[in-house]
Order: sequence, then structure tokens, then C-alpha cells
Amino acid sequence: MQNDYTIDQLAVETGVPTRTIRFYQARGVLPAPARRGRVAMYGDDHVERLRLVAQMQERGLRLRAIKDVFAQVELGELSIEDWLGLGEKLQTPWSEDSTVLLTEQELRGLTGQASLEELERLGWVEAQAGTLPRRYVVRSPGLLRIAAQMGEAGIDLETAAGAERILRRRLGRAADELVGLFETEVRRELGRGRTAADLAKALDALRPIASDAVRIIFAREIERAVSGLFERGSTVRTPRRGGSASRRSRS
Repeated sequence: MQNDYTIDQLAVETGVPTRTIRFYQARGVLPAPARRGRVAMYGDDHVERLRLVAQMQERGLRLRAIKDVFAQVELGELSIEDWLGLGEKLQTPWSEDSTVLLTEQELRGLTGQASLEELERLGWVEAQAGTLPRRYVVRSPGLLRIAAQMGEAGIDLETAAGAERILRRRLGRAADELVGLFETEVRRELGRGRTAADLAKALDALRPIASDAVRIIFAREIERAVSGLFERGSTVRTPRRGGSASRRSRS
């Protein structure tokens, strides 16, 4: 038996404020209610729709994308269950590297003899106030470990931090473009009859392939850049004892 709700009753039932319910209706995310005289009446389908909207927002979808999903469901091109399964796949971390909280001893084990003050100044770690023993927030243990290894090879933390900024900036843009390309492909494949379950399976296969592709392409591009450096004759020169080349030329 279908339950009937006024907008205020729907708000109590779902925990969604009446103002938000009206906003969803205006955006086409929530179907219009039935009319009984001058009273707008909602049903169990509205309760279910609001539940699904909340689940999709938890997965990071904006209202425009949520509206598109419902439109595809109504056309029979997609099921909500399949889409939520695909959403779970999309939200699965691509890296095991995540923010951790470490004691000073644990941090020393990760970084060796690196200066904690220098690590804090460059943003590699952040001391957490009010904790005893003192703890440090490490946003990326993997990158910090790499920075420490670079330090052991004679490359200072400042240079390592600069390298990280370059990589984040460039790879961040590449990631945005690749996700945009994937989104276009998802829409195209759904239109051709592929299911969300098929796409979730393809995404599972893509994860290790994408990581390998980035490693190979980056290595090849480094080779190209280094070759160009030597072709231009811009080899690194070590200053002779007694002063720099420019100082000797002025004498």
C-alpha cells in the first residue's frame, strides 16, 4: 500500500528539509508530487528517490549528474543498482598511500636523519598540537619515503618538494583530462548497450594498467628531456677551486 505524505511529513520521514525538497523538484531531481485539491502529496517513490539522491551525493555526484543518472534509468539504459555498484568502484582508492599520524620515533624510522624542522617547513609533515607523545600528520608516507631516499642520494628536501609540486601540478591536470575522457566513454558505451557492471569490470582491469602506463610514459619523457639537455650542450659544470667561472673571467 502506497503511503501518502505532505511535504512536511516527507521531510520528517526522510530527514531532508522542505526547502531542499523544493530545490530538488526545481532541478528535476525529484518528481513532482500529486495534487489533491491545493495540497501536494508525495509517496513512497519520493522517499526512495531522496534516499538514492543522498547515496549518490555521498559518492561525490552533483545534482546535474544525478539528474542524468535518473534520466538514463527512466529510459531503461541503466539500473540504479548497477550504477551504485559502478560508483563503489569509482570511489575505491587507486593508491594504498594515505594520510597517517606518526610519533617522532616512527617518523625517524621513515625519514632517517632528515631534519624535522625542515620537513615541517616544506610541508611534508605537520606537528599535531596537544598530543603526548608528540605526533605528526604525514599526508603521504610514500612520497616522504621517496624524499628521504633522494636525500640519501644527495638531493636536498627543498629540491624534492619542488619536484613533488611539479608532478602534482602536471599529473593533476592529466588526471582531470583522463577522467573527462573516461566519462565521455562511459556515456558512449551506455548508449551502445553496455551495462554499468561491464564498465565496473573494465575499471578493475584499468587500475594496474594505468599505473604501468604512467610509469612507462614518464620514464620515456625523462629520457627525452635528458637527451635534449645534452644535445643543447647544457651539461652541468663543476666550478673549479678558486672561484666560479664568471668570477675568473672578470679578474
